[in-house]
Amino acid sequence: MTQASESVTPITHDYGAQQIQVLEGLEPVRKRPGMYIGTTGIRGLHHLVYEVVDNAVDEALAGHCDTITIDLNADGSVTVTDNGRGIPVDIHPQTGKSALETVMTILHAGGKFGGGGYKVSGGLHGVGVSVVNALSMSLEVRVWRDGSTFIQRYERGIPVTALLKEPAQEQRRGTSVCFQPDPLIFTETVEFDYTVLAGRLRELAYLNAGIAITFSDHRPAGLKNGQPRSETYRYQGGIREYIAYLNRDKQPLHPEVIFIQSERQGVQVEVALQWCIDAYSDNLLGFANNIRTIDGGTHLEGLKAVLTRTMNTLARKRNKLKDSEEKLAGEHIREGLTAIVSVKVPDPEFEGQTKTKLGNTEVRGIVDSLVGEALSEYLEFHPQVGDTILEKAIQAYQAAEAARRARELVRRKSVLESSTLPGKLADCSSRDPRESELFIVEGDSAGGSAKQARDRRFQAILPLRGKILNIEKTDDSKIYKNTEIQALITAVGLGIKGEEFDAAKLRYHRVILLTDADVDGAHIRTLLLTFFYRYQRPIAEEGYIYIGCPPLYKVERGRQSYYCYNDRELERLTKHEFPSNASYTIQRFKGLGEMMPQQLWETTMNPETRTLKRVTIEDAAEADRLFTILMGDRVAPRREFIETYGPQLSLAELDI
Repeated sequence: MTQASESVTPITHDYGAQQIQVLEGLEPVRKRPGMYIGTTGIRGLHHLVYEVVDNAVDEALAGHCDTITIDLNADGSVTVTDNGRGIPVDIHPQTGKSALETVMTILHAGGKFGGGGYKVSGGLHGVGVSVVNALSMSLEVRVWRDGSTFIQRYERGIPVTALLKEPAQEQRRGTSVCFQPDPLIFTETVEFDYTVLAGRLRELAYLNAGIAITFSDHRPAGLKNGQPRSETYRYQGGIREYIAYLNRDKQPLHPEVIFIQSERQGVQVEVALQWCIDAYSDNLLGFANNIRTIDGGTHLEGLKAVLTRTMNTLARKRNKLKDSEEKLAGEHIREGLTAIVSVKVPDPEFEGQTKTKLGNTEVRGIVDSLVGEALSEYLEFHPQVGDTILEKAIQAYQAAEAARRARELVRRKSVLESSTLPGKLADCSSRDPRESELFIVEGDSAGGSAKQARDRRFQAILPLRGKILNIEKTDDSKIYKNTEIQALITAVGLGIKGEEFDAAKLRYHRVILLTDADVDGAHIRTLLLTFFYRYQRPIAEEGYIYIGCPPLYKVERGRQSYYCYNDRELERLTKHEFPSNASYTIQRFKGLGEMMPQQLWETTMNPETRTLKRVTIEDAAEADRLFTILMGDRVAPRREFIETYGPQLSLAELDI
């Protein structure tokens, strides 16, 4: 028996109280900001706004506020103002400070703990305004209450003024928080994205019927004719109007949105449903206390269960299904459905790594029973609606049966060894999906270059012929008969549409769309993105899809070569880097097949030097709507989209 040598570290005896680091006040937040807001990137930056807005919305949920304004100021700060009760300013018995300063400087201090201040709170899921204060270079809070104005300023979470009291210039109440994100924390950017914030604010207005949310951009880029860009979101119809917005570019199966609203055991439930003729997948959105539950939860489980049971009961009752026939599956009933379930829970329990899955077990039964009663009653009084929904579900079932053999073929292929993988696939030698990546390229020419350029240890190549099927317009039977689609499904390891996504079955953890830098390449990339989004959406949501970025130009000067990935890089190189009298040549790459394998490796495939864009879905509802507009059957919404956004493109951005 041999003994391995080992290094010996001397034991020290100076580990005592002085080695224990104590972070006071908001120091922990600044020390580890990611623990509180997830990331210090742009998502975390926007989370600061959501935290402050959540407080205002909670006032509205409690019945004390109906107007919220959000201003992006010219200096880069944000101001959120509401007409609620105003944060209390009297002395807190435990801290000896004003309640305002307590809320602003102590973690987990607020009116949402213990049930005294709020019956239901959306902000409870968040981290509180104290974290916003900690991560702001400066913050000023104003409170209007009891006929006075109270003001206090902070810098990086520390009060720099006492709580100042001034006579109110007008009779008003409410709270205003103006904060400037700290560039020492948010090193990537401190610039807010208007579109991202507008999407969340619009969503909040839909989820809380009657609240007016005004959003204005006073930054120089947001001005038009000297006036700030401004929008007001107010929807008396609540989530009914949200459904109408999501389906406005589809053809509804029934014109009226089915709406259910009720409360049981303190849990408030709102559900809105509408089926569409020209859709082959469902779009279910769940919210708990205004928080988008992207990972689902008990409220969505309850909704799915009750829809399946209620529609099958109706099908038997109306002789759409015989007693001897199998019941309709949930995915057939939900085909073409856009649904929103929004619950307000006094004590929400969130699960999952991202804390976006509702875990309250009682909510499942509450949603099931409330929706079951209301939906059954609605369909009794609207038999035509029930019949049309059932007819579409039965058609979906029949299409699935027609595709069953093709499905089984795909299923059998997916579990066999690599010898039954598509013949055109040049697989990698590694069998570890975590280190393996698949490049999907267009045509044999690009495929040939990519196969020669790759590192075969971990890079696989799948060339596709022409433009794949547009899955947005296609039912299952056609999908599974398509050779290119079958090759994609089998190569990636996707399994069957409608089955729960299983990341363990993926053969590669990086699926890279590598198309030519022209209009046709962009179209093929869009078709591929549509396929992944509609066929198995979690593969995009969980970050397995990437877009490769080949160079547009090769610039040669003497014996030196330079690659430019966009027109700005080319202009900077030729105008600013080269002397005015330099002679140089420019080659425009129209296709990957024009590149030598070594060039393709150096510029596009080498992990050390390449650029990859990871596909993420920040707003699933808006993504769903855009796929419908751009890839669906109806021409009018697409024309309207192009007419609206086309003028914003410069001629330089068009590939003519």
